[in-house]
Amino acid sequence: MRVLVVTAVAAERDAVAAAAGPCDEVALPGGYTLRRAAGVPVACDVLAAGVGPAAAAAGTATALTAATLAGAPYDLVVSAGIGGGFSPDPGARPEGSPSGAPLGSVVVADAIVAADLGAETPDGFTPVTELGFGTVAHLPDPALVKAVAAAAGAAAGTVVTVSTVTGSAARAAELAKRHPGVLAEAMEGFGVAEAAATHGVPVLEVRTISNAVGPRDRAAWRIGPALTALTGAFRTLPGALSATAGPAPEPPPRSASPTREDPTPLRRTP
Repeated sequence: MRVLVVTAVAAERDAVAAAAGPCDEVALPGGYTLRRAAGVPVACDVLAAGVGPAAAAAGTATALTAATLAGAPYDLVVSAGIGGGFSPDPGARPEGSPSGAPLGSVVVADAIVAADLGAETPDGFTPVTELGFGTVAHLPDPALVKAVAAAAGAAAGTVVTVSTVTGSAARAAELAKRHPGVLAEAMEGFGVAEAAATHGVPVLEVRTISNAVGPRDRAAWRIGPALTALTGAFRTLPGALSATAGPAPEPPPRSASPTREDPTPLRRTP
């Protein structure tokens, strides 16, 4: 399995790459550089594409296109990095499980949602879908989300993508009300998911929580521990992916050979 992991910045890229082991550098068009780890059974490429959904989409699309042209397309794309966690609200989720994500925790998105893609109206925010355009959400495969979250000890729930990081309690409350059970906020997931969807490749989003969503208090941020948690989460990814992929198909019997019914000759591989 070939996996493309897309982060915003180099520190996140390096945290993911640390879980993958020794990496080579591979140049891509547009000045991008991949960190490549040829793991077995999961080979992982890690790309720092830039901050925000537009940069994330552009970098992801570049890597996916390059891989396809090289004859080695990816099987999965993962948006990854640190993010903000919403405060717990025990009554927010319909099933009664707590929402929110504390500092240092890991979140796997079961919905990747563009929180500010739409229009402001006299009645409040209207998502772009209600205006008759596009999409505002990508839903990763539930079985994959469950397996990856269980392996990483993560919570599964909505992660919203924003172009402007939340900086007030009022904005945090508005997002939490609009997206019941939301766990985390970041800036790249939806862009990565849009590029992956265009190429027909499944997507995940994995976030570790460095700060609370709301008023900006840099003294309370825990970026170092969140990056460490990101490395830990990605150490569990190959096992989770291998488990969900199931057993490899059995090879054909060694005695198989061309017959009258199968005139295709065996070809010697150079």
